[in-house]
Amino acid sequence: MTLDKLISYLKLDKQEFLFQFNSHPNYPSALAFSDTLNFLGVKNDAYELDKEYWDELPEEFIAIVDNSFSLVKKTGAQYSIYSDKSKTLNKEELYKNATDFVLLFEKTVNAEQKISNYKPFIYAILGTILLYSIINYSWYTVLFNLLSVVGVYISLEIFNQKFGNTSAVIGSICGDTAANQTINSCNKIINEDKTSILGLKFSDFSLIYFIGIAVLGLFLPATGYVIKGFTIVSLIAIGYSVYIQAFVEKTFCRVCLLIISILIAQLIITLVFFENFYFNTNIAILSLLLWGIIFFAVSYFNTILTDKESLQKSNAKNLRFKRNYDLFKRELVQNERITFTDSQTFSLGNKDAKLRISVVSNPYCGFCKGAHEILEDLLKKYPNELSAQLRFNYFSEKSNEKSTGLLSDFTNIYKNKHESEFLKAIETWFENKDEKQIREIAGSNGQLEDLNPLNLMSLENADAGLNFTPIFIINGFQFPDKYDREDIHYFIDELIEDEEI
Repeated sequence: MTLDKLISYLKLDKQEFLFQFNSHPNYPSALAFSDTLNFLGVKNDAYELDKEYWDELPEEFIAIVDNSFSLVKKTGAQYSIYSDKSKTLNKEELYKNATDFVLLFEKTVNAEQKISNYKPFIYAILGTILLYSIINYSWYTVLFNLLSVVGVYISLEIFNQKFGNTSAVIGSICGDTAANQTINSCNKIINEDKTSILGLKFSDFSLIYFIGIAVLGLFLPATGYVIKGFTIVSLIAIGYSVYIQAFVEKTFCRVCLLIISILIAQLIITLVFFENFYFNTNIAILSLLLWGIIFFAVSYFNTILTDKESLQKSNAKNLRFKRNYDLFKRELVQNERITFTDSQTFSLGNKDAKLRISVVSNPYCGFCKGAHEILEDLLKKYPNELSAQLRFNYFSEKSNEKSTGLLSDFTNIYKNKHESEFLKAIETWFENKDEKQIREIAGSNGQLEDLNPLNLMSLENADAGLNFTPIFIINGFQFPDKYDREDIHYFIDELIEDEEI
């Protein structure tokens, strides 16, 4: 279940989505799918809805069509379906092939597509090669180098696609519709490539070849003889590729045919125009050295990415076990329940909510920043379902003037300003650790607030053995040590719905 088109349409990171989806303990259920979207910032609600009510649905929703989660977009009397591929169905076909499951979603600012940091750098290099060629060389050399750059780009897209990155360019060349699947079987040819030389596939050698040719093209005419030799040798690769497509797989890959066309075009250019170039031993040795470096560089990155993919798959299986809510709940409730008498000091969110999370922390604790960020994020996502409390450890007899003034300012802000401003002040403090800045936000002019409630709250923390910070307390149960604090995001929906907790 690749869901390429659905992921692309929602502008999600494919690797991140598949990793979170596959690692969900209920994979591949609708709950796992819904939770993954929520985690990635696409808020959604799932329903079992009879088809007679589907006309009242919004223009975009998610359904299970042909046993695959699919985005359904209504366009006039037709429905565009985005899942592994794109297709168009009429109303009768949609209703026939879909279950009653529908998921209504709302994209938030967090559902932004992540852009690979390295791509602009690579594009800049390829652009520089072209610009240099245009300035310094004749038209046929420019054309040759242009073809090399196109070959590098396409080969790089294929290389990335091996590791789960969706390529819009490869998709547009190969075609996406089910009708074209037999003719344009790019995935079949590329993914089922059985060639393996030091772990590299046949498509990887395309990337090595074009990078080498692109670099050598910058040093024409000195490298002309070597380039001409390699373009002639490329006939072997062309013949092998055509044989695999025509006689082994019995289907043709458009992107492969495009690469073959580039190789043939370059061969023609070298045979027609590269006539007055002569063999040079030093140039030949340097060229072979260049290709050796490129080969081992591509092999190195291929090994790293393959290992990373393998680790992700293994980690996904481990996390599927770890993120099982029943296991988490068992670890949570086996701790002795803690009862706090003070639930009002620094109380946040919906005070009547069934789920209450307390964070025991210290303003001068370096690790507490992350805990407060997690709590603030939860309050933003679940403002009505969550009650929270900040329980700062503070003892007046042990505290200096600075810490006393800081907590006094926090108390002033909490009493006199909106909850969001209080949270912002906490965030500002952990970001800058500047007492003067917090005092300016409070506008207290040094006048101390009554900090006795904080003393009493801290005594409760100490009596419960909550001396180390930060600590999460969920409805009186201390967050299990076997889990990372960030894991609470995976269980929050089930915690909210769990009546026993």
